[in-house]
Amino acid sequence: MATPELGERGRYLYGSTPPGGAVPCARTSALSEREIAEVVDLIARGRAERHAEAMPERLKTRDWGSVESVLLALDERIALPGAGWKIGAASEEIRRAEGLPSPSPGRIYRATVFASGADLGPELFINYRNIECEIAIELGADFPPREQPYTEADARAGVECMLPTLELGDTVFLDWYGASAYFGSCFDNGGGAALLEGTRTKAWEQIDLPNLEMRLYLNGRFIKSGFGRAAMGHPVTSLTWILNWLSRHGRTIHAGEVVSTGTCTGHCFAAPGDDVHAEFGELGVIDAHFSEGV
Repeated sequence: MATPELGERGRYLYGSTPPGGAVPCARTSALSEREIAEVVDLIARGRAERHAEAMPERLKTRDWGSVESVLLALDERIALPGAGWKIGAASEEIRRAEGLPSPSPGRIYRATVFASGADLGPELFINYRNIECEIAIELGADFPPREQPYTEADARAGVECMLPTLELGDTVFLDWYGASAYFGSCFDNGGGAALLEGTRTKAWEQIDLPNLEMRLYLNGRFIKSGFGRAAMGHPVTSLTWILNWLSRHGRTIHAGEVVSTGTCTGHCFAAPGDDVHAEFGELGVIDAHFSEGV
């Protein structure tokens, strides 16, 4: 596929608002239970019918507790087998660009996990194909809710292996950065659509993960690079964060599930027909193709 001008965020397919250009919505109060149900209905309909939705002005808020309530209720509504969790906006750069007060969790579903080399069909996406290089962790132990916070030592002891991943982002809301005005993609599963997995590495402690460089290419053209330290300094730090977030919300994450620990390269938007290649140093490479069609 012919590649027109590309920038540091890949294709210019993220909407009319530039990164950091969203004007925060006026409301900061919490959504009521009825309003939470309405937002869940809106997102679930957009996903099921695969079309964009517009958040009504009266439902736009920057109340983070409402974001978390919608996200968890949406997961219950979707009711698909889970494969783990992902952490959006683990990078301080991303949080600044989108005005987020916190990293943004999201569910990974088994049906949307693919191995390197996959052909990714259009049925996986509604508005966007946002590529982010991340380090993921497969767990070897259960982490149930508990009163005492999990420590990084607890998290480290529960790591089975690490693997390179590409998190693929999407949302039912148009204008990716414009929707930051009301945390749009965060409401919609933290913007998570699919996950590409590379080879698992058990000897991860021998790798200098904070300084692990990742290089991302689109249609053979180098787009950007990043380092493992971009996501909270270390993957185990990110893992500890999500373990405690899940614990506070009464959720157990099980052995065998995967946590994708946050972007280390920021956003890169692709189009149908594009090829993506990512290099993760000692962790390996990932390749995929975004197929065209309806």
